[in-house]
Formats: sequence, structure tokens, C-alpha cells
Amino acid sequence: MRISILTVFVGLMVMVILVFRKYQDVFATNVALDEPYTHFYISQDENYDEVKSRLEQSGILADPASFHWVAKKKDYPGVVKPGRYRIENGMSNNQLVNMFRSGTQDPVMVVFHNVRNLAELSGKVSLYLEPDSLEFLEYLTRRDLPGEYGFKPETFTCMFVPNTYEFYWTASPEDFTDRMASEYKKFWDKRDRKRSNLDMTREEVITLASIVDEETLHDEENEAIAGVYINRLEQGIPLQADPTLKFAMNDFTRKRILHADKAIDSPYNTYKNRGLPPGPISIPSVSAIDGVLNYEKHNYIFFCAKPDFSGYHAFARTLRQHNRNARAYQQALNRNRIYE
Repeated sequence: MRISILTVFVGLMVMVILVFRKYQDVFATNVALDEPYTHFYISQDENYDEVKSRLEQSGILADPASFHWVAKKKDYPGVVKPGRYRIENGMSNNQLVNMFRSGTQDPVMVVFHNVRNLAELSGKVSLYLEPDSLEFLEYLTRRDLPGEYGFKPETFTCMFVPNTYEFYWTASPEDFTDRMASEYKKFWDKRDRKRSNLDMTREEVITLASIVDEETLHDEENEAIAGVYINRLEQGIPLQADPTLKFAMNDFTRKRILHADKAIDSPYNTYKNRGLPPGPISIPSVSAIDGVLNYEKHNYIFFCAKPDFSGYHAFARTLRQHNRNARAYQQALNRNRIYE
């Protein structure tokens, strides 16, 4: 009798120990990091064995075997979901597997500013998201894509407003473009009333802003420079904007525009053609767009870079004043042996 009771007791103790160990496998801490958290990326084409292997090799798991046991019990090997996951120090296998199974990603902040074209945009965005720059560029330069969003090829870059946006790492080029279309609408919903006072379309405002953006290094000049161009447009005077020539020549490294450059045959040559060019010459900053919408009302018709190379400009109401400013700048270029 005593032997039977002892046997039952020992059996119960063994069972309790086994249950406790399995409880620990599920709920005890199994993530041991030297930092508060780390990010773990699972790509679209990875399977469970590859994910498990990388988790083991990374040193994230204190006990890989227990993770594998819990993963199998929760059927995770059959539902691997790609993403960018935030793994925090002290997480249990249960928390880890639940996060992976549900695809609960940690968002990434996508930032882009100072972008000239779709190629540069693709390069910047791909730094944050899973698709590479070529995937983005091939999608964004599809011939029929601008029309799907209500743009012409020349104005399609208008839709991409520089800012910081929250995305999931797995966002596709299509996801990104759809989001930009939505953000473009939100951006202009707040500005359309002011834009209507200018009697300009959204695309025209952005086109002018792209020129303003290229003209100065200092945001505080945006409104004054925009005012010069608005005066020229209203008076039917060609914009004569050097950045549009650089765009036409596909060379923004040029520091000096020569007289011969002004004869280039291009719809973006604002020395030969009146009005705005067909579309933006870059993706302008929000400050430049707002500079156009809040342009300074003055009587200036000309501006020229100051000879101190500070990035600021000298403004003029008359051609005589402007020629004097231009000569001072040209002499400074010559002194510094800047000929092109």
C-alpha cells in the first residue's frame, strides 16, 4: 500500500515538473538581448526553417529548442508572415510566436526631402522599405501610371510631397504610390483656398515652387523670390530662370549659365518661352510650395545672387539696377575662376 502511494506521489511530482517546464517553455523569458530591443526582418520569400535558423544565429533566443516547440504547437511554420518586427528583451516564446503569427509589424518612418526626380525618390524610399530601388523605379516610371492618378508624365512628380510618413516595411511600390496620392489630397485640402487666390492649378504652384527651391539655399527668401516670378508671370515677362536651363541640359552641377545656354531648344527654357515650363524641375520642399502660396507682394522684377556667395540675393526693380548687381556677381565668379 505504501509503495503504491509513493509511486503515485512520485508520478504526480514528475508530471508537475514536466508541466512546469512546458509552462516555462511557453511563458518564461526566452529573449536575452544586450539592449532593450532589436528589429528582426522577415522577407517575402522566407520560410519557417530560414526564420528559425536566423533567430538562432542572431543570438536572440536563449533556448532555440523551446521556441521551436512553441512555434510548432501554434502552427507558426505554416503561417510565416513577412515584416519588420520589434523584438524586446525579456519576451517569452508565446509573445514572440504570437507576434510573428499575427504579422504585427513595427512601422518604419519613411523620410524623403531634397529629391529631384523619380530615380532619386526610388533610391531614398528603398532605404526604408523592402522593395529595392529598381523595383520602385520600374513601377514609378510605367508609362500609364501618371494617368491612373490624374497626372501627365511631366507633372507626375507633383504628387509626391516631401515629408515623413509611417509605413510598414513590406509596403509595395503600389502601396507607396497609393499612399502618396492620399497624402497629396490631404496636403492640398488645407491649401486650395489660398491657391485659388493665385488663379493657379496645384501643378502650376508646384512647378513654380520647384524653381524657387532651386534658386535659393535659404527658406526665408522663398516668398520674395516667388513674388518676383509672380510679377513676371502677371506682366508677361519670361521667367528667365537659370535652374530651368540646368534641367533642360540635365546638369544641375553648373554654377554659371552662359549666354549660349540660353538658346537651347527646350520647353523648359524659360528664356525663350513665356510662362511656366511643362512641369516641375524637381520635387520641391513644402517650404517652397508655401512660399509661392504666401508670395511677397513687391515691385521687384529681377534678382541676382550676391557676390559674397552667401546664397542670398540682391533684388531690383529696374534693369539698370539688375545689371549692376549681375556685373558684381559675374566679377566674383571670374575672380574665383568659375567659368561654367
